[in-house]
Formats: sequence, structure tokens, C-alpha cells
Amino acid sequence: MRMIAVAKVSLLVLALVAGFARAATVSEAREWLDKKDVRATAAIVALAKAEPKNADVKVLWVRILLQQGEVKKALDVAKDAVDLAPNNAQTHYWLGNAYGNRVGQVGMISKMVIAPKLRNAFERAVALDPDLVAARNNLVDFYLQAPSAMGGSIDKAKAQVAQIATRDVALGHSANARLLLAEKKPEEALAEMEAAHAAKPEEERYRLNLGLAYQQAEKWQQAFALFQTWVDEDEGATSAWYQLGRTSALSGLQADTGIAALQHYVSVPIAAGQPEAQHAWFRLGQVFVHAGRKDEARSAFRKALELDSHHAEAKAALAKL
Repeated sequence: MRMIAVAKVSLLVLALVAGFARAATVSEAREWLDKKDVRATAAIVALAKAEPKNADVKVLWVRILLQQGEVKKALDVAKDAVDLAPNNAQTHYWLGNAYGNRVGQVGMISKMVIAPKLRNAFERAVALDPDLVAARNNLVDFYLQAPSAMGGSIDKAKAQVAQIATRDVALGHSANARLLLAEKKPEEALAEMEAAHAAKPEEERYRLNLGLAYQQAEKWQQAFALFQTWVDEDEGATSAWYQLGRTSALSGLQADTGIAALQHYVSVPIAAGQPEAQHAWFRLGQVFVHAGRKDEARSAFRKALELDSHHAEAKAALAKL
């Protein structure tokens, strides 16, 4: 009887969720997706079935598919969205994102075919909506990374950075930092990352980028201070816990801090997009090595290999011990 009761409750919950998803509006589904609400996927799937010719729904569907790693399907849906709404900046923007995800999955010849389509999608999005700074930001990366024969250009990147800066100060600093790195000016780039974080200290991406830049520049004390302050302010900031431990692993400093941070990281649920547990165990092994605790280091490296038997760095580190 207990099993039957549980089954009835589960079915009731599923029915309520399904009914709520069907009733969701496009704006509600978008809000849930932006907030990473678990209701988003079911709502968007239901909307896609109910409104197959709605370009805004297709854009949301593209976003879900990209999050799930279904890049080829996302690209097909994005093309459909552009066909339905060729003068909608968002359809072109997400087509560009779909191409951007796809280009990393194909060989060189296919990359040469996709790259102009990616660029065209973002350029069209900007032409339709000059204030769409996310598209401009992606164009900065394209112009910096693509060879000139495929449309790459430092001057074009600079033009986009200037346009971004007039619309979003923090993003403008962040984009300029990448430009300065391309021009081999690391100190100036770091200053721009600090300015981006100062402009929007509440935004995780600028805080994380600055911390990573401190690590890259081997400014260890600044990196420790940034990530320690972050976890003190927000205990749930898992990326900050990982990076606090990684700073210790890379620098060989503050072993106790690094061990505690990484042990905390592997003890809590790891959100999608965060470093996977095997990487944390590998970094923990590195910190144990720095601390002279070889037995614990071996255990950590073995744990990393249990989770990922192909983890080359963990294999090499274990062999050294």
C-alpha cells in the first residue's frame, strides 16, 4: 500500500509540473532560464510543442539545447528561428552562439566553412540591435582569434571594444583586457580586469576573471585575498572554493587553506559548468605534495583517477610519488 501511495503522489507531482509547464508564458520561461530554475526545461519544451512557429520560443529552445550539449540540434533550431524572424537580433545572436559551439567540434576544413557564418550572425545581430553588447563582445573574440583571411582584425576588435565601452562600462573593460592580451600587454590587461571587477563587483564573471588573471600573473597574495574574501561573503560560491584551492596548488603557498578549500569543494554538490570532482582531487593531491604529505597526496591522485582513468596529470603526479 505504501508503494502505491508513493506512486500516486509522484504521478500527481508530475501532472502538476506538466500542467504548470504548459501554462508558462514565454516571458516566464525566459525568466526561469535566466535564473537557472529547474522549471525552465519542461516549460520551454511544452512551449516548443504548443508554438512551433514562435521564434522567441525557438531561441529559448536553442539555449536549453546548448546547455545540454546538443549542439547540432541547437544549430538546426537556431536556423529555423532566423527563418521565422530574420529581423530579430536575438535569433541571429543565438545562431552565432550555436555556430560558436559547433566550430569546436569539427575539423579544420569545416571550421573554415563555419567561421564566416558565425561572424555574419553576430554582425547581423549588431546591425539589428546596436545595443546588443553580448553580440559585440563575441565579435571581439572572433576578430582577435580568426586569421585575417577569415575576417580577423585587431582594428575591428578595437572598434567593437569602443562601442561596448559606451554601453556597458564593466564589459568594456573586460573586452579591452582581452584586446590588450592579444597585443602582448599583460600588465595593462590586468589593470582592465581590475577595473571591470570594480565597476560591477557583484558579477561573478568579472570577479572570477580577475582571480584567474592574478593566478596567471603569479600574483598569489592578490589571488588568495580575492577568493578568500569571496567565500567569506558567500559560502555557497563553489567556484571560489575551487579557485582558492587551485591557487594553493599552483603557488605552493598556504597549504592548510588550499586543503580545507578543496575538501569543502568535493563535499558539496558541484553545479553544472563548475570544475568536475576529479580536477579538485588532483589539485588537492598537488597541495598535499607541497605540504609534504605524500600518502594523502597518493590517495587524492588515486581518487582523481577513480573518477577519470584518463586524467593524464594525475597519472603523472602519482608516478612521480
